[in-house]
Amino acid sequence: MMTLHFYLRFRSSFGQEFYITGGIPALGNNDPEKAVALHYMNEDFWHLVVDVPENTGAFNYKYIFRDKNGKETTEWAADRQITPGDYQTKELQIADVWNYPGEYDNAFLTQPFLDTLLKTADIPYKSRKDKNPSHIFRIKAPLLQKNEIVCLTGNCYELGNWDDTQPILMTKEGNWYAFYANLAETAFPIAYKYGVYNIEEKRFVRYENGNNRILNGIGKRLVNVLHDGFINLPNNTFKGTGIAIPVFSLRTEQSYGIGEFTDLKGLVDWSKSVGFKLIQLLPINDTTATHTWTDSYPYAPISVFALHPVYLNIEKLAGNAYAELITGFKEKQVALNTLPDIDYEAVLTEKWQAIRELYAVMKKDWLQDSGYLAYYNQNKHWLVPYAAFCYLRDQNNTADFSQWKTHSVYKSGVIEKLAVPTGKNFDRLGIHLFVQYQLPSLVIR
Repeated sequence: MMTLHFYLRFRSSFGQEFYITGGIPALGNNDPEKAVALHYMNEDFWHLVVDVPENTGAFNYKYIFRDKNGKETTEWAADRQITPGDYQTKELQIADVWNYPGEYDNAFLTQPFLDTLLKTADIPYKSRKDKNPSHIFRIKAPLLQKNEIVCLTGNCYELGNWDDTQPILMTKEGNWYAFYANLAETAFPIAYKYGVYNIEEKRFVRYENGNNRILNGIGKRLVNVLHDGFINLPNNTFKGTGIAIPVFSLRTEQSYGIGEFTDLKGLVDWSKSVGFKLIQLLPINDTTATHTWTDSYPYAPISVFALHPVYLNIEKLAGNAYAELITGFKEKQVALNTLPDIDYEAVLTEKWQAIRELYAVMKKDWLQDSGYLAYYNQNKHWLVPYAAFCYLRDQNNTADFSQWKTHSVYKSGVIEKLAVPTGKNFDRLGIHLFVQYQLPSLVIR
């Protein structure tokens, strides 16, 4: 067995609590209900010891904070990863910094920034790596400029003796920059700091802001993983103009009485042509509670995950294969598009009629679609409860589940049985699974 020591740095006050959840049995297998409590060590640290098999594979984890009033806050993302089997040690110490979900740096590690706005070519640099490291330094730096990487220096020989002309250059590993060092024979405490280095110009750019970071010598004969959070750099290096707009206002000749997700492409093309970098949309979640115009209020969603069916493009859904099936809807489409205002109820009624007809002929192929099966497996934790809610809402003619004759208390096992395709009432639930899959997939086809 291997012993894992988790140390969480957090300046605490009376009544606060911390829990950890992760992808191994000892940490509850990512089930927040089974999160493990940390123990208060002192006003700066919380601590937990768990034993795991030595061959344990890679797992991610994150912390949950509970204040003295019982309010819980979960970290932004479980982006710390540990692979115990990679380390030749019986004990592994892991030192973490709490990642507050409101930390501005987190925004720059979301897909829009990673894949588009801040996407740069990866710099194929690998720092020197001690074969028997005692300390692994890890830091995140999402706001670096072109040709920049993170560097490290400190007050000992192994960390460069503060020589910023030849700092230690760190290797990119996912969202983290890493350096592996053997400090077993080094005098502690150690002062160190991260910085920025331009690898193209071969020059040190700057140190991070703030005081030196301090590393004490506890467990220096063990292996220590230091997750130091974010590098302390200014947050004014990215600026982007954009536009805020509701999807329903993007009505075109191709849409069906209301702006739709497929109309976003035209907005993107226009935004790019005028130099915009960002598009902000009003909420696009499903708000269907009464099937009336009162559901048009975008800030009353019935799900924080489900998209609104009103934004589905019927013509794109039908495609060439089923184009004849929707010919009767063309006249209604023209009539709805020429209205000076959106007739929300009429649009939704006509769309659902078309959806039901298309679902009937597309169901067989849809259920066997590998794309849908992958989507379902990735999203079923919210998709099945949402679809079941929609089915039961319509069956009971109310979204107030306390008035339902059955299923007024959520039981996951019972609800999952409703989603079995061979069930007698599956179609009344399955149509909502069908629509949720089509909403995003039609946009990228």
